[in-house]
Amino acid sequence: MPVTLEQTGTNAVTPRSVFVLRFISTIALWSIALVIAFSGFEILFWLLISVFGLIGLLEFYRMLDHKGLPNFKITGMICGAVMLGGSFYYFSKIGPAHSYDFEVAVLLFFLLTVFARQMFARLRHDEPLQTMAYTLFGLLYVLWLFNFITKIVYLTPRSSAGVVTGQFYVLYLIAVTKFSDMGAYLTGSAIGRHLMVPHISAKKTWEGFFGALGFALFCSLALYKLMPGHLSALSWTHATILGLLLGFAAVIGDLAESIIKRSTGVKDSGNLLPGIGGALDLLDSLLFTAPLLFFYLRLVIHVP
Repeated sequence: MPVTLEQTGTNAVTPRSVFVLRFISTIALWSIALVIAFSGFEILFWLLISVFGLIGLLEFYRMLDHKGLPNFKITGMICGAVMLGGSFYYFSKIGPAHSYDFEVAVLLFFLLTVFARQMFARLRHDEPLQTMAYTLFGLLYVLWLFNFITKIVYLTPRSSAGVVTGQFYVLYLIAVTKFSDMGAYLTGSAIGRHLMVPHISAKKTWEGFFGALGFALFCSLALYKLMPGHLSALSWTHATILGLLLGFAAVIGDLAESIIKRSTGVKDSGNLLPGIGGALDLLDSLLFTAPLLFFYLRLVIHVP
């Protein structure tokens, strides 16, 4: 995320101090998530994912409220909770091969619900279309994309003892994504000179972009070297390709949220997390890297 120097009275908040606070918060939060995932308490992991996902969705709708953009946040939150709960049940009990019909059914149900909800709201020019579009986009952008983390957990077969094995790929996903974020910040802060997309972010540079790719590639190869048995679906070639792809997707995910924040006139999605902002600020990169990793494993590597 772009960081600027803020002055309040005589106390200055430097970019370095903000980065350190953000780094500590990120490590602490994702360490808790991974400890829960590796502990075998699948329901606790799902609850953690669901809480952050729903908070992120609520923050998205509140950003729309800040700009005065119409939405059905309560309807969106209810349908989002149904999607998260149903997805967890089907993926954990039945497996991914037979779970996609449920997800499509939820999206259809959500679409019908939004139309039904609009019947009891006022009609004024194109406001009904805006309301339904913003509500549906929030569900797809935040929860549908974030829910791929749950899918990754159950993508690989369980062990002979019935224990899930996909948490190693979640560890890989989070580490590579966050290394990309860190690489973009550190490289951009140190040597960034050429702005990447100044109309979206005044701080993102091409140097930071290539730094993100380099850090993500390094993390991907290092993790594969350290635990090849737990990432058995990968090879050195796949680890190299995924490092670059995930690094690229992480940058795009960060910029995607920047578009939304700039469009709605907010600096952060919320103030839940010290040094980070809101839950959506924590998740933004993962919203793009999680589905990319899932589909790479399914369509390129052909993980069953």
